[in-house]
Amino acid sequence: MKFFIPIAALLLVNCSNLPAQGGDNLITVSTRDELVRAVRSAKPGTKVLIAPGTYRGGLNFNQLRGAKDNPVVLAASDSKRPPVFEGGASCFHLTDPSYVELNNLVLTEVTGNGLNIDDGGSYDSPAHHVVLRELTIRDIGPNGNRDGIKMSGVDDFRVESCTVERWGSSGSAIDMVGCHDGRIVECTFRHKDADLGSGVQTKGGSKNITIQKCRFENAGGRAVNIGGSTGLSYFRPKPSGYEAKDITVEDCTFIGSMAPVSFVGVDGAVVRYNTIYRPTRWIVRILQENRGTEVVPCRNGIFTHNIIAFRSNELRTAVNVGAGTAAETFKFEKNYWYCIDKPDRSNRLSLPVKEVGGNYGVNPQFVSESESVFRLKQTSPIRDAGVRLSD
Repeated sequence: MKFFIPIAALLLVNCSNLPAQGGDNLITVSTRDELVRAVRSAKPGTKVLIAPGTYRGGLNFNQLRGAKDNPVVLAASDSKRPPVFEGGASCFHLTDPSYVELNNLVLTEVTGNGLNIDDGGSYDSPAHHVVLRELTIRDIGPNGNRDGIKMSGVDDFRVESCTVERWGSSGSAIDMVGCHDGRIVECTFRHKDADLGSGVQTKGGSKNITIQKCRFENAGGRAVNIGGSTGLSYFRPKPSGYEAKDITVEDCTFIGSMAPVSFVGVDGAVVRYNTIYRPTRWIVRILQENRGTEVVPCRNGIFTHNIIAFRSNELRTAVNVGAGTAAETFKFEKNYWYCIDKPDRSNRLSLPVKEVGGNYGVNPQFVSESESVFRLKQTSPIRDAGVRLSD
């Protein structure tokens, strides 16, 4: 179960029903009270610049509303010295926001989730158009189901250039329930393999989300958990036959993790052009954890153009297939598989279906494994797999 915080324990500010105070769209604050007043007066186009320093967390803002092309922005006044929000149940809890941006903030040492964003329980009117940019979120929990970023019922969102480190032992760096039309790009997730948590999780009816150009360093038991196990009452807007659909994971680097990629109750997802280095138990999992008739057997996943470098003494099996799935509908195509310690065993994979155009035993020639630089050397024979160079 997720960690829920009593509303009475939070500072609750309804931002939609309060008049704007002052005519300036740019407000600079240096205390917590000034920040609260600034947010209370925020209107479309307001930018609140927060001075360097440490601020007490536990801030809850209700119905913070910007407008198209005129978002409400909360940002560091000095990008080289971002403000630190520390303590509380969550540093920030945004309920039913729209057209809101958080830029260049540090959130740390909370007992619940680092950042909560949700629809306030109004499943048919999601939070929307939220941008999270250059946030650092660390030391969350640390035990139990505590997330760095928790989003429930959020549509049209972007998470860009954020770093999440050390979240709850069974939580996620980013956990999404019933989120749609989002993009997570150029983020870094650092944790530890021993935990049962995940890096990025999309579940509860999540759809049309891209995870792109991210780096996962020992990001829990499942670095990317496409799908999951959600109580039917939490699906947004209602169960539609899948935990997750139309999820794309591309151009990401995975280092360690018990399973870099898991498909769980999925109806269509693509994992392509990624580099996977030394997973500790499996490379891919195909599972069915929500056994209700409202969710189809996990199906229609595509795993293609990836580079996988693994050790035979660390891997239990390449693909873990659970009961109740439709693993025969998956496609494995044009991947490069390299067994580091025994290259001649690179093709002993026991995939659930026959791979099309697979390549086995080719040393990818990473720039520096010892320094965790997994770009390919110019001499690498691989040209059409793994993380693609940016344009």
